[in-house]
Amino acid sequence: MNQLSPGDLARRLREGWTPLLLDVRQPEEHALAALPGSQLIPLGELPARAEELLDWEDQDIVVYCHHGLRSQHAIAHLAAAGFRRLHNLRGGIDRWSMEVDPSVPRY
Repeated sequence: MNQLSPGDLARRLREGWTPLLLDVRQPEEHALAALPGSQLIPLGELPARAEELLDWEDQDIVVYCHHGLRSQHAIAHLAAAGFRRLHNLRGGIDRWSMEVDPSVPRY
């Protein structure tokens, strides 16, 4: 697992990097604040829905949550399922809001 700071993620996205942005928070959190183009699969649903990500098994996936803890659990599950190019957004959407895009609401 690779830890990505919000600044590093923003820079790489500006440079044309196109990972899957996977949000593992709850739907109401995603509705409040999310990275553009991200896919929502709440952590509790991930074991049953991991097959939805099979097209990304050999591609980069950036997993994020509110502060970075749930995303680490999600990465552990995905790694056990064979996914290898996994990146955790360090500090989650909260740190993204503080360091990259203050228009993203904090909660």
